[in-house]
Amino acid sequence: MIDYIKGKVTGLSPAFVLVENQGIGYFLSISLSTFTKLDGKSDVMILVHEVIKEDSHQLFGFADNDEREIFRMLISVSGVGAGTARMMLSSLSPSEIEKAILSSEVSTLKGVKGIGLKTAQRIILDLKDKLGKQPGSGEIFSFTDNTKRDEALSALVMLGFGKNAVIKVLDSIIRVEKNLSVEDLIKRALKNL
Repeated sequence: MIDYIKGKVTGLSPAFVLVENQGIGYFLSISLSTFTKLDGKSDVMILVHEVIKEDSHQLFGFADNDEREIFRMLISVSGVGAGTARMMLSSLSPSEIEKAILSSEVSTLKGVKGIGLKTAQRIILDLKDKLGKQPGSGEIFSFTDNTKRDEALSALVMLGFGKNAVIKVLDSIIRVEKNLSVEDLIKRALKNL
């Protein structure tokens, strides 16, 4: 799986970017906000999300991780494909989408071309809880150093554990003992998963 591509921009439009790396040109579909961030740059590092189907292999590019995470959440909703998620990110910023979902602003989401009432309601229903539990999105944590937590979370998810289960276990451990190392945090979490 490709996580990111570093290289030279050889083509750029509001819909795609061509990035050359080691003599290979990668065609990545992008949103308007990523286009704005890449405009005028020649060397870039672009985050990637791959969509592999029987009949196609598409790469979607993002200027920052916030946009990629919102994209991934949006495509997890039934009826929202990669093209629709890209359209949403071209119309609204990741923070505007997050705010609309958390505030249940159906009209904001419906304002995006291709999003009807039922799809907007489904997005809010499916993602409101997920976004509400994300660090920095309103939930107040009783600890200040999220770096160790994030590293432990990443490691445990890569080991195959479900993200939501890992978050619950890590948060309960950190509430009791705030000064654990990443290694100790992972070891304690593995005993509880």
